[in-house]
Amino acid sequence: MKSSSLSLIAGTVALAAVTGFAALTAPGDGEVAQAKAATRLPVERSSLLCPAPGLSDLAETTYTSVTPAGGSGGEAGTAELRNSTATTADGGKKTEKGKKKTDPGKPVLSLKEPGRPVTAEASGSDAPALVGTATGRLAPGWATQQTTMVEAGGARGLLGVSCTRPGTNYWFPAASTAKSREDYVHLTNPDDTAAVADIELYGPDGSLKSDVGEGITVPAHSSVPVLISTLTSEAAENVTVHVTTRTGRVGAVVRSAEDGVGSDWLAASVDPSGTVVLPGIPADATSVRLVAFAPGDGDADLKVKLLGKTGAISPVGHEDIHVKSRMTAGIDLKDITKGEPGSLLLTPAGGGKGTPVVAALRVVRGTGDKQEVAYIPATGPVGARATVADNRDKGSVLSLTAPGATATVKVTASAGSGGGEQSVKEYTVKGGTTLAVTPPVPSGLKGGYALTVETESGGPVHAARTLTVTQNGVQMFTVQTLPDDHGTVEVPAAEQDLSVLGD
Repeated sequence: MKSSSLSLIAGTVALAAVTGFAALTAPGDGEVAQAKAATRLPVERSSLLCPAPGLSDLAETTYTSVTPAGGSGGEAGTAELRNSTATTADGGKKTEKGKKKTDPGKPVLSLKEPGRPVTAEASGSDAPALVGTATGRLAPGWATQQTTMVEAGGARGLLGVSCTRPGTNYWFPAASTAKSREDYVHLTNPDDTAAVADIELYGPDGSLKSDVGEGITVPAHSSVPVLISTLTSEAAENVTVHVTTRTGRVGAVVRSAEDGVGSDWLAASVDPSGTVVLPGIPADATSVRLVAFAPGDGDADLKVKLLGKTGAISPVGHEDIHVKSRMTAGIDLKDITKGEPGSLLLTPAGGGKGTPVVAALRVVRGTGDKQEVAYIPATGPVGARATVADNRDKGSVLSLTAPGATATVKVTASAGSGGGEQSVKEYTVKGGTTLAVTPPVPSGLKGGYALTVETESGGPVHAARTLTVTQNGVQMFTVQTLPDDHGTVEVPAAEQDLSVLGD
């Protein structure tokens, strides 16, 4: 047999091993081998990265991790989060300075089965970032939330973040280099080799010049916090942070602390799009600021609408927003919700697809020394399924927004981490409205639980969960969006055609 034929056979076998779908029989006489339609299958491996939560000796952190029930009955698999091997205290480019070693040791958290969350605790300012992997039937939809309570001090607040999957490109509107803010970009590397990242900053007049934001090394299985105000000499209230990698992958998220207001995590906006949805503004919000950025060459003119309980309204005086190319725009919408929960919808003013933008909201509840802040990034729809962990017997509100057609979703409250059985409820969300509900709670609940939202019918639904914990008279809160968990992947089917090998 010719060597070229051997190479082709080897390539075909390799493809069969990857897809798991190759038919190992040659077609019969007169038959033509044709590729079958692609099939959606559960993912077999997923990764999560949780940033270092330590920002105060008073910090108390809870991790809640879950894989939704009802997935495939494949291999048992594992789902574990471990300490990163190193964290850096200097927050700058030279990661050796101030490096603190931590022993990854045994898992901080390990799942046993789908549908029942597990929790873990950490205290103080030296808790490291976590790096984790799930395999087998624990991989599809694996979700973890990191929730930190800081009762007092400059970082006071309830800080929540859904642990991220690694990537190479992140946008963070609503960051700041103002003197009243202390915003860090946390970069976490899950891989066995170092990653190199660049951080670009854009203010209201365009790019904020910086040399030190280039070529930031993130060692293997490590996390680097970077104080963004050290990357530029320019102070700006509204800043868009752009994180990209030259080599490797990172998880990226921004931690923001604001003097006299509070602190929280700012997750990345959904990829740039002409239409964006920012769901889950609390009914009692006292201040809402919209920040948007157009990363392309063209300006963006957007209509601004609040999708409320009964329909869409245009906020008086802020019916639209003009976003110049590569400049950050911000508008103060004040107490836009007026006592009713809502979501913000941005659409192209001229119709069509429009100019792609990224966006986020800075939301404040309370007044005076009772204020607290949270952030809501633009997010994609729930799609087939989305999950948010760390719900408690009280304090959770689920916001469901249907920007287009009316839709029906199924909401599953998982079993509790300490006991209890799952509960399921369906909701219908009218087109152009936001429905805010107290979500179902597992029967006999002990511990924390997760909420899983699945689209049953109708148009796309965007969702967010607000978690509130009252501490010392302050309604501390955090908001997490629920984009599609991408727990399944489209796998092409293939058939082997040995007739192409010739003699």
